[in-house]
Amino acid sequence: MNIKKTILIVDDSEFVRSYHSHILEQAHFHVITAVDGSDGLEKLFTNACDLVLTDINMSNMDGYEFIRRVRADGKYSTLPIIIMSTESEGKDKMKGFDAGANLYLVKPSSPEMMVENIRMILVAN
Repeated sequence: MNIKKTILIVDDSEFVRSYHSHILEQAHFHVITAVDGSDGLEKLFTNACDLVLTDINMSNMDGYEFIRRVRADGKYSTLPIIIMSTESEGKDKMKGFDAGANLYLVKPSSPEMMVENIRMILVAN
């Protein structure tokens, strides 16, 4: 029996959340969404998630702070986290990796590339 992996999508854009949810559901993942970092923490702490896909630029709590808070909880020290952002400069990527992200993808990314990267990270963990 194949158990669906659960992915938490944290993004302040309703369109992006919906788009990514659709792609991931088509790829047979269970999806939970959050509107910002604070909502993401709440959803993560109340659901069993296998991977987090987060934006950086969000109001209330940005993606960097969200990742730092997730990593500060020992229970989630190895949870795979992928940043998907329109920010493509090296300094943004370094800041993401310093916060604790496993992978940094630049939007827009093809649906196939996003799903393949998620599967690759899930297999590695």
